Amino acid sequence: MTAAIVQFLISALVIVGAGTLLTQCADLIAERTGLGRLLIGSILLAGATSLPELTVDISAVRTGMADLAAGDLLGSSLFNLMILAMLDLSTISRGRMLSRLAAGHALSGNFSAALTMLVGMCLMTRPVSAAGELLGISYGLWLVLLGYAMGVRLVYFDQRHSAAQAPEAIEEKKRDGLLKPLAGFVVAAGIIVVVGPYLSHAAGRIADLSGLGKTFVGTTLVAFSTSLPELVASIVALKMGAHDLAIGNVFGSNAFNMILLLPLDLVQAGPLLNAVSTSHVVTCQAAVLATMVVVLGQLYQVEKRKRFIEPDATLVLVILFGALWLIYQLG
Repeated sequence: MTAAIVQFLISALVIVGAGTLLTQCADLIAERTGLGRLLIGSILLAGATSLPELTVDISAVRTGMADLAAGDLLGSSLFNLMILAMLDLSTISRGRMLSRLAAGHALSGNFSAALTMLVGMCLMTRPVSAAGELLGISYGLWLVLLGYAMGVRLVYFDQRHSAAQAPEAIEEKKRDGLLKPLAGFVVAAGIIVVVGPYLSHAAGRIADLSGLGKTFVGTTLVAFSTSLPELVASIVALKMGAHDLAIGNVFGSNAFNMILLLPLDLVQAGPLLNAVSTSHVVTCQAAVLATMVVVLGQLYQVEKRKRFIEPDATLVLVILFGALWLIYQLG
C-alpha cells in the first residue's frame, strides 16, 4: 500500500501546482476579455478544474470501478462546498458569504443544486431513467445535459452586462493580449489530464487494500484529491481579492461534475445508472441541502459577519460530515 500512497500524494501535489497556474491565468483572461470573474469562474475555470474528475473517472470505469467514479463526481461537489465553508469561516466579509454579487451567485448555486437533484432523481428512478439509451447515453442523463445548457445560458445572459470593469479599463487590459494567459491555461489543464489517471490508479489500489469500499473511498479520498484544483483556485482567488472567481468556480464545478456522467456512461458497458450504488443519492441530497444553505448565506445581509461563528458555514460543514458518516455506514 505504501507505493500506492506515494503515487497518490505525488499526483495530488502536481495537480495542486497546475491548479494554481489555472487560477492566475483565468483571472487574467477575465480581465482582458471583460467577461468578468463570475462568468469565467463559473464556466471556464470550473470546466478546467473538473478535468481531474473526467480523467480519473474514465480510467476508473474502464477498470470496472463505476462506483468509485460516481462517488468521486458526487463527492467532489461535497468537498467543493466544504472549501467554501472553511474559507468563509476564516475570512471576515461584510454582508454576505464571501460575495459581493450575491444575486448572481445565488443563480449559479441554484443551477448547480437543480442539476444535482436531477441526477439524484435519475438514480432513484433508474428503472425508467436508465430503461434505454440514445447514442450510448441513458435517457435521464440527456436531461442533465439539457439542464446544464439552459443553466449556462441563464448565467451568461445574467452576467453579460455585469462586468466589473468600465469599457475603458477593458480596452486597456485587452492591449496586454490573451496569448500568454491562454497558453498557460492550456498547459496547466494538460498537466491535469495527464496526471489524473495515475491518481485514479493509486486510489483504486488504496480502496482494494484498505477494505473501506469503493463507494466510500470514491466519495472521500478520490473526491478530495480531484477537488484540490478547486481548493487551490479558491485560496489563490481570495488572496487576489477575486471572491467572485472563487465562488463561481465552486458552483460551476459542481454543475460541470453532473454532466461528466455522460462520458462515463459512454465508456460503461450498459447504463451507468444501473452499475452504481443507490447510496450516492445520499451524496446528492447532502450536496443540494448544503448548496441551499450557501445560497441563503449569499442572500442573508448583516452589517458585519463574525469569524468562526457564522451559522451558514458551520451548518454546511455539519451537513457534509453527516453525509460522509451516512455513506460510510451504508457502505
